[in-house]
Parts: sequence; C-alpha cells; structure tokens
Amino acid sequence: MSSRSGSAREYETSDRSPALSAFPPVPESSETEAEGLIFYHMDLYGSKERFDIFPEELTGQEDRSLGDTRKESALSSEKFQRSQEAGYDLEKEVAELAKMYGLDEDREKELELLGGHLEMVESRWPPARTEKAGSHGSIYNASKSSSPMKDQSQSTKQQGLPGEASQDEEENKARAEDKAESHIGSGEGLSSSGMSDEWNSQAVSEEEAADVFCSTCKMPIRAFDKLFGEHKDHEVSQLPSAVESEKEEIHKNMCKLEEQIAQMENFASHLEEIFITVEENFGRQEQNFEVHYNDAVQVLARKYEEQLEALGEEKRQKLEALYGQLVSCGEHLDTCKELTDATQELYLENDKANFMKAAVTMVDRLEEFLKKEVDLELSTLPDFEERVIDFSEVEQLMNSINTIPAPCAPVINPQAPNTATGTSLRVCWGLFSDDTVECYQLCYKPVSNERHSDEQAEHTLKVKETYCTITNLLPNTQYEFWVSALNASGISPPSEKAVYVTAPSPPTIKNKKIRSCENAALVCWESRDINPVDSYTVELSKLTDEENGDTITESIVGIPNCEVLIHLQPTQSYRICIRALNLGGSSERSEPVLIHTTGTYFCLNEDTAHPLLAILDDGFTIACDELENPECDLPVYDNSFTRCIGILGSLIPFPGKHYWEVEVEEDTEYRIGVAFENTPRHGYLGANNSSWCMRHIITPSRHKYEFLHSGMTPDIRITTPPRRIGILLDYENCRLSFFNADIAQHLYAFNSHFQHYVHPCFALETPGILRIHTGIAIPPWTALP
Repeated sequence: MSSRSGSAREYETSDRSPALSAFPPVPESSETEAEGLIFYHMDLYGSKERFDIFPEELTGQEDRSLGDTRKESALSSEKFQRSQEAGYDLEKEVAELAKMYGLDEDREKELELLGGHLEMVESRWPPARTEKAGSHGSIYNASKSSSPMKDQSQSTKQQGLPGEASQDEEENKARAEDKAESHIGSGEGLSSSGMSDEWNSQAVSEEEAADVFCSTCKMPIRAFDKLFGEHKDHEVSQLPSAVESEKEEIHKNMCKLEEQIAQMENFASHLEEIFITVEENFGRQEQNFEVHYNDAVQVLARKYEEQLEALGEEKRQKLEALYGQLVSCGEHLDTCKELTDATQELYLENDKANFMKAAVTMVDRLEEFLKKEVDLELSTLPDFEERVIDFSEVEQLMNSINTIPAPCAPVINPQAPNTATGTSLRVCWGLFSDDTVECYQLCYKPVSNERHSDEQAEHTLKVKETYCTITNLLPNTQYEFWVSALNASGISPPSEKAVYVTAPSPPTIKNKKIRSCENAALVCWESRDINPVDSYTVELSKLTDEENGDTITESIVGIPNCEVLIHLQPTQSYRICIRALNLGGSSERSEPVLIHTTGTYFCLNEDTAHPLLAILDDGFTIACDELENPECDLPVYDNSFTRCIGILGSLIPFPGKHYWEVEVEEDTEYRIGVAFENTPRHGYLGANNSSWCMRHIITPSRHKYEFLHSGMTPDIRITTPPRRIGILLDYENCRLSFFNADIAQHLYAFNSHFQHYVHPCFALETPGILRIHTGIAIPPWTALP
C-alpha cells in the first residue's frame, strides 16, 4: 500500500496536469513497447467492484514495473498539458489511438470513439470520477474496449504462449496499472473540473448522434445501443447505406407516383375526350330526335290530310246522292199534286161532253204516271265508313328514334404494296367514329381516260368487314373504289374515291432476240399490258447436274426497260423468268427460257433479210432458190437488203471474244463476216468501210477467196476449200479472224478498230444454203501469236 501511495504522491507533484495515464503515450509508443508495457481488454462498463482487481501485495518486480509506468504516465501528462495549452485536437488524438490499436480497420468502432459515449461511461463510474482524470480514463478505456475482436485475438495469442507463469505475471502488471490510474484519476479530479465540464458537454452532444440504422425497429440508433443496449440482437446496417437504400426506395415510389400521375393525366385527357364525345353524341341524338319527330309529324299530317280528304269525298257523295233523290222525290210529288188538282177539276165538270173528252186524256196520263215505279229507299246511308289509320310508318319512325343514327362516311385506305394480283384486288377502309354499322356498300368501276368515263359500268358489293377482295378484274388496270356504311337508320355519304391498280400480266420473252456469250446474256421481252408498268424483275436459276435438281436462284430487280444485260458464269445453264411489277404487286412468272453460256449465241434478224432469202424452221439456216431477178418487186422491209441477198444477225453487244461457225457447200458462192448496224442495204457486203467479210467465188479454174473491206482484198490463195468456216471476233484486240475449222487452219485476220458493236452478216450470190452454228466454245487452236 505504501508503495502505491508514494507513487501517487509523486504523480500528483507533476504540475497538477490531467491524469493522462488513460491515454497511451502515442509519440513514445516505441519506448513503451521496448519497456514491455502491454494493454489488455477489459469491460469498462461493469460494476465498481470489477475494477478492484489489483492484489493488496505486489512483488518487488511488480512495484518496479508500476513505478516505471507511473513515470511514463507523468511524462505523458506533461505532454498532454503542453498540447492542451497549444490547442488540443481530440479527433487527431482519437485517430492516432485507433491506428495504434488497429481500430482504423473498423469504421464503426471509430465512429464510437468520435461519438464520445462519455456520458454512459461516466454514469457508471462513482461521482468522484466525473472530474478531469476520470473523463480521460474513460476515454482511454473506451478506446481499449472499442476493439473487442482485436483484444480477444491478442488474448488468444497470449493464451497460446507456453508458460502460465509469464501470462499471470503480465496480467498482474496490467491490473496494477489500471488500479494506479484509477487512484490518480480520483486524486486529480478537483483540479481538472473545468476541462471535465467541457468534455462532458461534448460527450452529451455527441451521444445524441445516431450512426447506424436498426432494420428491425426501422429507426436510426447509436452503435453503442447495438453493442450493449436494447438493440443488441437486432439487425443493423451502416447509416449511409441505409440512407441510400431508403433514397432508392423513395425514388422507386416517386417513379411509381409519377407513373400514376401520368396515368391519371391520360385518364383525365380521356375523360375530357369522352366529355366532348358525350356532348357531340348528345347533339347528334338531339338532331336525330328532331329529324325523326319532324318526319313523324309530317307523316301524321299527311295521313290526317289524306283521311280528311277521303272523308270529305264520301260526305260529298252521300249529300249529292241524297240531294238527287230529294229533287226526284219533289218532282214526283209536284206531278202528283198537279194530276190531283186536274182530276178534281175534271170531276167537277158538269158538261158531260167536255168531261168525257178530258177524262180520256186524264186517264191516259194517270195510267202512264202510275206505271212509273217510285224508289222510296234511301240511296245512301247516313253512317260513314269506319276508317282505320295506318300508323306503321309512324311506328317505324318512332322506333328508329330509340336506335342509332345513320353512320358517318367511311375513309377508304390507299392501296398497299403487293396487295393485288393480275385479276384481283384487296381493298381496305375504316370507320373513324363510334357509329354502329351493319354492313358496307362497296362500289367500283375501271378508270378510263376517255371522255365518257362516267358511263363505265359500276359494280356494287355488300360487305360485312372493313376489307374485301375483288376478283375477275383486268390485269394492270386502274379501278376507282368508294364505300358507304349502312345501318337500320340509313346509309352514310360515300367516302372519297381511291384508285387501285391490278398487278401486270406476265411478260413475254422474245426468244429470237436473246443473245449470250460465255460471260453475259442480253434478254429482251415485251409487256402484254396496255398500261405501263413500274419495273421488271429477272429471276434466274443456275441448273446443276445433281440428281435432286437443286437450283441456285438469283434476282435482278428494278429494271426499267424491256431488256437487261446479265453477267453470268461460263459453261453454265440458266433458266430465266421475268416478272412485271407495279404498285399493286408482282405478276406471275413468264414462260422460262434456257440460256447456255458455252459460247456466243445470236439469232437472225428477219427484218434485214432480202426478199429472195429464206430462213428455215430451225432459225439458223438460210437458203436462196433463184437469182433470176435479184432486184425483184417482192415486198421488202425498210431495213432489208435490196441488192445483196443478205441478212444480218443479232447485234453482239458483249466485249471480249466471240466465235461462231458457218457450214457452206463447195459449189455455193457466199459472203460471210461482220457489219455495223448502219451498213448500206443497197450495196454489197465488204464493198464499204462498214463491213468486213470473206467471199467465195467459183471460177472456171479454181475456187477464189477474197477478204473484203472497202472493196479491197489481199492476194491470198487457199488450196483446200473449207466446208466449215470458223469466225473469231475479238473486240479487245480489234481483230476479226477466219479459220478452216475442219483442219484448224487460220485463213486471214482483219486488224481494224471497231468503233461500235457489230452484227454477223451472211449473203448468198448463187442458189444454195448456209448453216450457222452458234453457242460454240472457242477452240484452243484459234489463239493467234
């Protein structure tokens, strides 16, 4: 006990500074560790009796260690006093403490230190410890207890060390140190009351701040309450994360609220539209009632007038009949009175002779008068015929008041693409109102550019739906359509007229005008429609040699004219079809044609043939039977040869090399070669600068061959007359070559620049036959050096 009190007195003489033994000397932490000072975990918030853990008697070693500790505490107190005078930074000190004890890894524990749970700690200490030293001691102990996991790990490591004696010795040192600090704190309490008040006020203000959120209670709490308070077993989360979560939840609710606002605004707009619609419907129904009421009143007035007129006519007839009968009765009565008076006067006559004369006449008159029958029955009855008024029309009008009004005019849609065939159209329309419609009346007629187009026959159909497919139409023809809506109340006004067009008819490919080579083909066709089409589509399929017959299909679209140049692959076979297109849709496929790209293929132009020249059925054999009158009077075309018995083949519009052969007879004179389109028809082939040809002439001595261009020919002798002549046209090298195909012999070659594409040309100078062979692959022996 004496050693403890002496140490206490020694500590009290150190400038009465606050007892900072509760704060480890941070700057001299290395010295403390060097001297063996170790801190242990302890519960600061237990009872007072738990702090009395120091034994009454300490060994000499414990006294020496305690003395050293007190000296270090005194030095720390002096440093703290100087730091307090210079302006003490609590947060910086707490940060250094957290770094020393490993609390910087746990942000929640650091918040506990900064929160300053001093009031709770001080409330558990005795009143004597609420001064300055006591407050510092509580902060120090709180710093040690704020990291229970670290202290527990340290204690676990110490338990794992060998030697129970060393462990007990270190624990006794720690208890002695805590006991001394508690006494020092109680001795220095009065001298540091001013600073204690400042720290207590700071602790109280920081105690009220919540730093975590309790998910169980849905409220922010202090971390201290989670560790030791009523929220110990509750689930908590960091306050910033809880704030973010709550903000996110509020944002979601705000989004939902905005959606509801948008929905309500839309609903309000819809209500406004319905309100306007109700007003419009009311006006329409009011007008409908007024119209029906006026109609019913008019019908009733007409019925009344008709019945009243009939009743008046019947009255007139009755009165006329009665009046006539009354007049007749009066006349008869007057006659009776006159006869009575005359008879009475005759009866009073005294002269018998006069009596007898007058009596005979009177008797005759009486007999004649009495012979007349008197009609004493009424000619008509006073009662009138019971008339029943027919109110069926009025009832129908009255019943229609409670039904629906006549519908508004429909709106017909413009024609959609690909909704027509060559003979049918699909027409669509709509009714943009709430009127009830029982059916629609669709009318149409063809559009004509003639003046009397209004006289075209109109067709009418009744349709239940808002669409209809009309059949049995003409291909590629425009039709006008309009539609009306019907219900029990009547028919609507007609819609505006819309023009629809049917799809075109399939084109017809001109087989005789098809030209091809190894790399391309020129296909021509004609449209069977009177009206023009928008474009054409060429569909080609490459035929394969496989047994399953698979084809590779390609399409060339948007062709404006009736011909197209197609690039193909050599030595292939293609099937080609044409479709015509307009706004209505696509026509059916044309009849297919086959094209082979084994060589150049062309036909003969019949409109260029001389009248004496005949083309046989195969289309590639020309013949001439007689030459008596080459300039005959047979009908000729404007483009026909008139002097030379010749013909042109189709134009060869493909660059590159082209080859064909002509089979000739030995005794036939002929001219074969190429010519421009504008070569003169009244001259001979080879005699001008627009044609190049090989000529065969039979002389008495030999067969003579000439190669003519502008009438000039080289001196060339051919010993073996060719029976099959090959012609090679090379646009790129500006060369026209002739070959004896039977023996692969080169005969002659023209080197000339062809400014335009050329036509093959053929002519006969004696009766005979020429057979032309096209679509032949270029033989390898035609290659010239």
